[in-house]
Amino acid sequence: MSKKIWSWLALVFGILYFGLPLLGTLEFSLKMRRGVYSLDAYAAVLNDPQFRATFSYSVIMALFTIVLGVIIVVPTAYWVQLKYRRLRPFIEFITLLPLVIPPIVVVFGYIRLYNTSSWLPLTGSAMGTNILLMFGYATLSLPYMYRAVDTGLRAIDVRTLTEAAESLGANWLTIMTRVIMPNVLVAILSGAFLTFAIVIGEFVMAALLNRPAFGPYLQIMGANRAYEPAALAVIAFAITWACMGLIQLVTRFQKFSRVAR
Repeated sequence: MSKKIWSWLALVFGILYFGLPLLGTLEFSLKMRRGVYSLDAYAAVLNDPQFRATFSYSVIMALFTIVLGVIIVVPTAYWVQLKYRRLRPFIEFITLLPLVIPPIVVVFGYIRLYNTSSWLPLTGSAMGTNILLMFGYATLSLPYMYRAVDTGLRAIDVRTLTEAAESLGANWLTIMTRVIMPNVLVAILSGAFLTFAIVIGEFVMAALLNRPAFGPYLQIMGANRAYEPAALAVIAFAITWACMGLIQLVTRFQKFSRVAR
C-alpha cells in the first residue's frame, strides 16, 4: 500500500513540476489584451510573415533531414544486425557522440572545414549552407534515429527475411525497400518524429550558420516581445508533444496489428 502511495505522490509531483510552468506560460500568453483573456498573442504570431517563413523553412529542413537519416541509418543498422554484430558496440559508441559533443563545437568545425576559403566552400551559397545545416541536423538526430531503427530490426528475424527474399531472386535494393523497411516502418516513424521535434526547436546550428530557421526566430522574439514569446513557447511545446503522441499512436497501432494477425 505504501508503495502505491509513493508512486502516486511521485506522479503528482512530476505533473506539478512540469505542468505548473506550462500553465503559467499559457496564462501569460492569453493576457495580451489587458483585463481579459484573449488569443491576440497567438493571432499576432500566426499572422507574422516571418513566423510562417521560418516555420516553413524548419519543416522543409526536417523532412529532408528525415530522408537523409533513413538513407544513412537503415542500411547501416541492417548490415550490423545481419552480418556485423561484433561491430554493434563500436557503432553504438559512434551514434552516441552527438550527445557528448556540444552542437556549437560541431558547427564551428563545419564552418572551419567548409568556409569560403576551404576546399569545399559550402558556406559560400545559401544552398550549400542549407545542405551543411541538414547534415548537422542529421548528426544531432543520429542517436535517436539509430536506436529506433535498431530496436525495430531486433524485433524481426532479419536473416530469415533476407534469405527468403534472396531465394526469390530479390536484389539488395529490393530487400531494403520491399522487405526490411515495411517491417520496421513504425521504428522509422518513431525516429522521424523525434528528428522533426529536434529540428523544429534547434537554435545553435541555425543561428551560427545564419539560416532563417524557427529556433533563431524564437530567440529573437523572446528578446524583443513579451506575450508573443510565451505563445511561441506553447506552440513549440504542443508540436513536441504532438510528435510524442504520434509515436505512441503508431506504436499502439503496430501492437494492435500484430494481435489481429
